[in-house]
Amino acid sequence: MNIPNLITVLRVLLIPIFILLFYLPYEWSYAASSSVFAFAAATDWLDGYLARRLEQSTPFGAFLDPVADKLMVAVALVLLVQEHGNLWLTLPAAVIIGREIVVSALREWMAEIGARAHVAVSNMGKWKTAAQMLALVILLANPSDFTFWVLLGYALLLIAAGLTLWSMLQYLRAAWPHLRTTVEKK
Repeated sequence: MNIPNLITVLRVLLIPIFILLFYLPYEWSYAASSSVFAFAAATDWLDGYLARRLEQSTPFGAFLDPVADKLMVAVALVLLVQEHGNLWLTLPAAVIIGREIVVSALREWMAEIGARAHVAVSNMGKWKTAAQMLALVILLANPSDFTFWVLLGYALLLIAAGLTLWSMLQYLRAAWPHLRTTVEKK
C-alpha cells in the first residue's frame, strides 16, 4: 500500500460520508455534501499525479482508481435523480451510468482478446470528466429549485452526457473490427 493507493481508498471511504451529509435535514448539508464530493474529485487527480511523480503505479491502483471514480459519480447521480426527479437530470444520469457499464464491459472483453490498447482512455474522457464533476459539484451544492446555478449544473451535465455518448461511440468504433470478427472454435 502506497500513498496514491491510500488516497484512492480514502475516496471510496468518503462515499458513505457524502451520502450521510446529503441526507441530513439541514440547509448546510448541500454545501457539506458538495464539498466532500469536490474533495474526493480532487483526490482523483492527486492520486494519479502522485503515482506518476513518485513512480508508485500499481496494479491495485490501476484497478481501484476507475472503480472509485465510477462509484462516486454513480452515487452522486442516483442521489441527485432522487432529489430533483426530472428529465433534465434523469436522462443525462442514465446516459452517463449506461455508458460506464458499456465501456467497462467493452474494455474487459477487449482485454480478454488481447486488444485492450484499442480502447484506452482518451483526452475526450478528460473533458467529459471535468464537465461532469463541475456539474455534480454545482448540483450537489444547491437545492433542486430552478435557480441559475441549478440550470448551469443541468447544462454542464447535458454537455457531459453528450461528450459521454461521443466518447462511447469512439470506443465502439475502435473496437468494431474486433466485434465484427467471429471467434473460431477449436
